[in-house]
Amino acid sequence: MKILSWILRIVAAAILAQTLFFKFTGHPDSVAIFTAIGMEPGGRILIGVLELIAAVLLLFPGTVAFGAILSMGVMTGAIVGHFTDIGFADGLLSLFVLALVVWICSAAVLVIHRRQIPIIRQMFAKSKY
Repeated sequence: MKILSWILRIVAAAILAQTLFFKFTGHPDSVAIFTAIGMEPGGRILIGVLELIAAVLLLFPGTVAFGAILSMGVMTGAIVGHFTDIGFADGLLSLFVLALVVWICSAAVLVIHRRQIPIIRQMFAKSKY
């Protein structure tokens, strides 16, 4: 389970980190996406910062669950954005797939590390699971 956790965490963190260059440098594709959803430039920078924080949290053992929750939240926004304002044309399908991969990896990581969340830890305290 430990190896699976690391694989999932590294995949999610790598995808999150890979997109930061485009967000922080104001790449035209990134600017176009955030303009389409009405969040340019502040939203682009904010989402980049949140993705950076999530990627870092995923890699530190004590903060894995919090990184998973944060990355799931950000990727939920990206997934919803693709179904509403962004769409899937002109190579945007690959960004949608990457968002899905991060969301699925993060969800699996959250299940594996569920005991790091105090409320969930209390719920499972008396459970054999």
